[in-house]
Amino acid sequence: MVTANRSDGSTRVLTRKDFVSDQEVRWCPGCGDYSILAQTQKVMPDLGVPKENIVFISGIGCSSRLPYYMNTYGFHSIHGRAPTIASGLKASRPELSVWVVTGDGDALSIGGNHLLHVLRRNVDLQIVLHNNQIYGLTKGQYSPTSELGKRTKSSPVGTIDAPLHPLTVAIGAEATFVARAIDTDAQQLQLVLERAHQHHGASFVEVYQNCNIFNDGAFAEFAAKEVRADRTLLLEHGKPMIFGKERNKGIRINGLAPEVVTIGEDGITEADLLVHDETREDPTIAFMLSRMYWPQFPVPMGVLRAVQRPTYDDLMARQIEHAIAVEGPGDLRELFTEGDTWTVGEDG
Repeated sequence: MVTANRSDGSTRVLTRKDFVSDQEVRWCPGCGDYSILAQTQKVMPDLGVPKENIVFISGIGCSSRLPYYMNTYGFHSIHGRAPTIASGLKASRPELSVWVVTGDGDALSIGGNHLLHVLRRNVDLQIVLHNNQIYGLTKGQYSPTSELGKRTKSSPVGTIDAPLHPLTVAIGAEATFVARAIDTDAQQLQLVLERAHQHHGASFVEVYQNCNIFNDGAFAEFAAKEVRADRTLLLEHGKPMIFGKERNKGIRINGLAPEVVTIGEDGITEADLLVHDETREDPTIAFMLSRMYWPQFPVPMGVLRAVQRPTYDDLMARQIEHAIAVEGPGDLRELFTEGDTWTVGEDG
């Protein structure tokens, strides 16, 4: 809970309204970004971080307009480079809560290299990727996450590119916190954002986000409210992987692969199901979950992986402290003039 001082010296508890900026929100009516923005604003007062210590940094794209609408510090940067700018800010101001807002095109095309390395280094940032499987801002071209065969303005006879899967990419890059949510499930989205903030290290959250203009209904087949219970798997740490409206479906391991089973059939009980362990250091199961897609499997939602590893910024701070202890505080003028130097005389 965050409080603010009143002019009379008293304090008041901050609410979502305190994190709403005075800027007109300019997304297409019905865009899923509205929900993501609303849930982000709602969780801010509960994080325990003063407004002046929160920063949102974005790249280019529809999602990247979000910093304008947060009444915090923010930086609308350049295409794909938000992780780089955020890393520099966190390194210089470790007390700040730094959020990176990006999209599937921004993060996984021109920004792919930057995303990989910020996750590998485990910089203490929250990275929220809005995935609508399309380029929305540039009017409907296919993106790195568009499905094979997708017909768009830039692929009129269907894409021939195999899509990238953001969670698989993140786990492959050794991300220490990996989660997924969807724009239409407000409660679960808030929970995932809160968990991302609580994690010490690089937090990566994929949010399925509907683009109702250029890719409407991309996730409706499994995420629509009337089918969500039967076609998604809500991950809960320490609990069996159970899903379905009747809570009678589950996931078990058959050899080296996941398998959907029905509790009560063929002697299957809850004891046969895979128990979710988000803290498992070995990423094999998390990787498997990131590769589960409808219609063969329910789509996993929630936290896939949450492990602890020293952060880049902590290690850097220790390295600097050690260097100062051994070498002294240093002198900038001496640094500039050390090594090979010479004097040019009047005769050249």
